[in-house]
Amino acid sequence: MTNDVNALESEIEQTRERLAATLDQLLYRAHPKTIVGREVTTVKSKFVDLETGAPKTDAILRAAGIAVGVVVALIVVRKIVK
Repeated sequence: MTNDVNALESEIEQTRERLAATLDQLLYRAHPKTIVGREVTTVKSKFVDLETGAPKTDAILRAAGIAVGVVVALIVVRKIVK
C-alpha cells in the first residue's frame, strides 16, 4: 500500500513538472517580444538572405514596385474623385 501511494505521489509530481514546463513554453511563445521577434525574422527573411546577409534585390524591387503602384493608384483615384 505504501508503494502504491509513493508511486502515485511520484507520478503526480512528474505530471506537475511537465505541466509547468509546458506552461513556461506557452508563456514564452505568447510573449509579445517573442512574437515580434518571430515576425521580424519572417519579414527580414523575405528581403535578406539570412545565411549570407546579402539583400534579395528581386524581392526589394518587387516590394518597391508595389508601393509605387499603390501610390500612383491613390493619386489617380483622388484626381478622378475631385
